Amino acid sequence: MTETTTQIPDPIPVTDPRVARAVELIWREAELLDRKEYASWNELYAEDAFYVVPIDPETEDFAGTLNMVYDDARMRRMRVNRMTEGYAIAAVDAARTVRTVSRFVPRSASDTEVVVRSAQVLVAFKRGHHDIWAADLEHRVRLSADGPAADRIAQKVVRLVDSEHAVPAAGFLL
Repeated sequence: MTETTTQIPDPIPVTDPRVARAVELIWREAELLDRKEYASWNELYAEDAFYVVPIDPETEDFAGTLNMVYDDARMRRMRVNRMTEGYAIAAVDAARTVRTVSRFVPRSASDTEVVVRSAQVLVAFKRGHHDIWAADLEHRVRLSADGPAADRIAQKVVRLVDSEHAVPAAGFLL
């Protein structure tokens, strides 16, 4: 009887310079969101990028399944406008947030793209009450030959740990 073994590829280290660039961009995104700098946040995204918060925690078919959020460039701009212009309850009564993004696990890395999974814990404070939002994130980051300042998020998927249950209205971006 012959024994078959599966070769597990060596993990990509977080210290890989390409991965480090992606992590820096992810941290910059978290900072902008906590500061409610939504227009600057949107500029971190590639024009063809998607920002997705699926309901089904296992789905990869975001276009073919129901999502809490499935934003292309047009929808991201509209969402930013609602949160920053005029009188909108999402903007006027928005929670203050502090998020921690950690547990970075590089899934793939090339000279043009890095895919990183991570964990996010977000604490939101509104009307004297704290809410905790926990999620697994996956960022696909497009690396630019022009350097880190030109890197862009090509896709962000936020898999809330409680996505299949009633989720309160956020009034902020995840």
